[in-house]
Amino acid sequence: MTAAWLALGGNVGDSRTILDRAVTLLCDGKEVRLTARSSDYRTPPWGFKYQPPFINLCIAVETALAPSDLLARAQDVELQLGRDRAHEKRWGPRTADIDIIAYGDLAVHELDLTVPHPRLFERAFVLLPLAEIAPDLVITGRSVREAAAGVDPAGIERLPPRQGM
Repeated sequence: MTAAWLALGGNVGDSRTILDRAVTLLCDGKEVRLTARSSDYRTPPWGFKYQPPFINLCIAVETALAPSDLLARAQDVELQLGRDRAHEKRWGPRTADIDIIAYGDLAVHELDLTVPHPRLFERAFVLLPLAEIAPDLVITGRSVREAAAGVDPAGIERLPPRQGM
């Protein structure tokens, strides 16, 4: 099993419920086992600003899947939750987006997958939830804690746990 960290986000529909479902579908307890989950964060849109705010979170998993298989599983979960990559605007609204942030110490450079995620250190909406669950994680020589301290958290709100969750 290999440790991996993933970022999830969405802004179409009941995003908190959809992302809860995404975690459940992704983490079967066998090939992908959830080891930590951050709080949910309400974040301003990134890239395309004229859309509703996002809900973002990060998870840590242990997985028996290779990086490309983990990506395929994540994209299958996105599809099950109503994401239509073929007809969406880049960085636009979506029900669920699942990105592999890091996969052990592995560096992957394939056509459809780059790990560690190439824009990780630009994105407060990933770094803040990731720092909540893995502050001492070092990715390409930088600790998540230090990287999170260096981004602008403006407009990002850590949400309280939902009742009954």
